[in-house]
Amino acid sequence: MFSFNELDKASSNQLWLNISSAHKNKAWEQAQSHSNTLARYNAYLNHLSLYILFNWFTEWLAQESIPKPSIFPSEDSLPSIWEVVNGAAMTLSERRIVLIPSETIDLEELCVPQEWVDIPSFAGDYYLAVQVNLEGDEDECSLVVLGFTTHRLLKNFGSYNSNERTYVLPTINLTHNLAVMLTTLGLPVQEEIPEFPNLSEAKAQKLLELLGDSSIYFPRLRVDVPFEQWAALLDSDEWRIQLYHRRIGDLAVAKNTASVNNLSNWYQNIFDTGWQSLNTILNIESENLAFAFRQRELAVGGVSVEGVKLIDLGIELGNHSVALLVGLTKENEQKVGIRVQLHPSHGQTYLPPNIKLALLSSSGATLQEFQSRTQDNLIQLKRFTCPKGKTFKIQVTIDNFSITEDFVV
Repeated sequence: MFSFNELDKASSNQLWLNISSAHKNKAWEQAQSHSNTLARYNAYLNHLSLYILFNWFTEWLAQESIPKPSIFPSEDSLPSIWEVVNGAAMTLSERRIVLIPSETIDLEELCVPQEWVDIPSFAGDYYLAVQVNLEGDEDECSLVVLGFTTHRLLKNFGSYNSNERTYVLPTINLTHNLAVMLTTLGLPVQEEIPEFPNLSEAKAQKLLELLGDSSIYFPRLRVDVPFEQWAALLDSDEWRIQLYHRRIGDLAVAKNTASVNNLSNWYQNIFDTGWQSLNTILNIESENLAFAFRQRELAVGGVSVEGVKLIDLGIELGNHSVALLVGLTKENEQKVGIRVQLHPSHGQTYLPPNIKLALLSSSGATLQEFQSRTQDNLIQLKRFTCPKGKTFKIQVTIDNFSITEDFVV
């Protein structure tokens, strides 16, 4: 483990970390979930770089009482990114660090894919040139951080290669001492990035059909797909995950992903099958639901849009129905606040005991879960926020009955 002084001394001559057989075996095993040889090897190098450096930063920060880093955007999202683009990222003290691995010996240039520079939700604050050395005996396998630059320097002093869609900066222009980066984490080092035009659903589906062909090894470089369209496709968790599953041949999952409820459409009063605006339901029961829902939202600034879906629990549960309510509040242009509640319906006063309401990640991991007790007239999740393009699931479960709704912001 490194102290700050040891870090300063070590990084002045570049940071070297050993790559063990265990690291290599795990990375190679994880990389098999990709469509072709190049994608698998790209995932292999990125997995090695990300997790070795993530563990190193975690150990060092623990000594400095700095919160541990987090993987960006999430571990679940990594395969869908590494299928089509080089680079990995972590968040450190609210700053994004992008790692760009390469096996090139005597690396002379840092080549950063445009996605990590010009897509606002992907862009980093710092970029690390990582050289991965896998030749020779196990003791000779190593990972070397050659240095770093910032987003602002890369945009202003890097050269743009339109054929490769990369920003290029000579490694002699990198700052080699990592301690400099760690002492400037609080400074603004990111250039302003304009938003891309929205991509229509119809256009996105055409791109998915075209680029979902795994024989296209470099979909990001298609000259007939402008970068703005490619960026919008990649920026959406829903579409990027669809693209990944198409490319690995998992069409059933890709089709299921396509049925996600798009919350952005709710602002245009467009709801997916089974859902409707709370304002359109005129019976007394729903007016009471709306009143109860909005009363609880007053404390968080009001709800911009509300949607409701009635869920029939089936004959085994006495044909009871419950109402799943979802309310949206725009935090800013990039984030939406979300409130989820479950109410009794069809004149019932209380929810069935032991019914569960859960928030799941896109991979199905449980993030929140609440269970009704006797005489509960509602249960609700803790209010949460989601960035644009993020996917999540809401699940309602009781006994052998379960229903899951997929959403994308």
